[in-house]
Amino acid sequence: MKSRPWRAVVWAPAMLALSPSLAHAVGYELEEQSVTNLGYAFAGAAHPEDASAMFFNPAGMSYLKGSEVAAGVNLIDVHAQFTNQGSISPAGPLFPLSGGNGGNPVGANWIPNLYFVTDVTPRTKFGFGINSPFDLKTEYPSDWVGRYQAIESKVQTININPAISYAATNQLSVGAGVNFQYLKANLSNAIDFGAACFGSLFGPAACTSAGILPGTQDGIGKVSGDSWGTGFNFGLLYKIDANSTLGLAYRSSISHNTSGNANFTNPTLPGPFAAITAGVTNTTAHANLTVPDSLSANFSTLVAPNLTLLGDVTWDGWSKFRELRVRYDNGLPDTVDSENWRNTVRVALGLGYDWSSDLKLRAGIHYEGSTVPDSTRDTRLPDDDHTLLAIGATYNFNKDNSLDFGYAHLWVKDAPVNHTLTGSGTVIGQYKLSADIAGLQFRHRF
Repeated sequence: MKSRPWRAVVWAPAMLALSPSLAHAVGYELEEQSVTNLGYAFAGAAHPEDASAMFFNPAGMSYLKGSEVAAGVNLIDVHAQFTNQGSISPAGPLFPLSGGNGGNPVGANWIPNLYFVTDVTPRTKFGFGINSPFDLKTEYPSDWVGRYQAIESKVQTININPAISYAATNQLSVGAGVNFQYLKANLSNAIDFGAACFGSLFGPAACTSAGILPGTQDGIGKVSGDSWGTGFNFGLLYKIDANSTLGLAYRSSISHNTSGNANFTNPTLPGPFAAITAGVTNTTAHANLTVPDSLSANFSTLVAPNLTLLGDVTWDGWSKFRELRVRYDNGLPDTVDSENWRNTVRVALGLGYDWSSDLKLRAGIHYEGSTVPDSTRDTRLPDDDHTLLAIGATYNFNKDNSLDFGYAHLWVKDAPVNHTLTGSGTVIGQYKLSADIAGLQFRHRF
């Protein structure tokens, strides 16, 4: 007697949509949490200039004078193009996947942030930040070639980060904070009930006679889930002399125990074939997700009058993400997708030039390898090694009000995909990726 592989065809792709692989950056992390640091290509953690510095190193708040609020927004416009190279249906190689290449599944997304810093004592500062460190989306047409692995992938986060800094000496400042992080995800993919019929007890001949062929009887599975998690961050800055500073900062991992609802829209199949969809009912599911910790070392030094050189090396602990295991509340066995992500290192250099008392210019470059191995790259995260080149500027309207601008272009290495999911077929092809990032930030000191 045949087994019931239609369960894998139906359930695996839908539940694996809880995967966090959503953002077209390294892993699913967004670096764009400061417009001023964007202009340095994120090399500026040892050179704090405004309240947004607290995200990269809370000790930097000690370098600010008085109280300050900084409100910024980043526009991230990702250009992604997939080329199909022989993707295979869930029913096997005799049934090539139909559909287009998916257009640009990413497009533009707005990332806001808000920071506030004030004095507590002459040596103590309190800060409060709200930002979105993991917040991007992808959306393909429902008839594209890779629809059985991904249609919509959206993740939204809110990170609330109160922090404190203390100038222990005239040279050493330390800082620490707590992170309260909310994560919400909405994801979907198609389900090939035609392929499920071929793999069921009915068999290919009966299904063909009934007109139920792979790729012709699609359903849709939609998953939504959310979670709160808590972590911490700390850092220190040490002034070697009046012109040079060294920094060290750590941000902890945060564990999310995500709870979700799975809802299905099924096709109407004739007669006894309706049994194929009968078991596909709405349910709840759970997945554990841990966002990575990070450790950064950085420096700032005055190399010429009005010219500052900055550098940063940041390590991210992505290797914690070995697999995605989804648990169900209706008795189905767990589904598991191997990820085997790698730790990454970002190396960045930046320059800052004080053109005048009212105008500051910035530039920077960084390189970072991909956290996703070629063997596990998928359509939700077609990431690869990238290089970022950035420029920026600050204009001071007066002693209390400033406007910051940053722009960066991201070049991403072409990303091959050869990804198989049980019940979802194999997507084979290549992505071409690039991105433009523009940020504006207003600062008010009081």
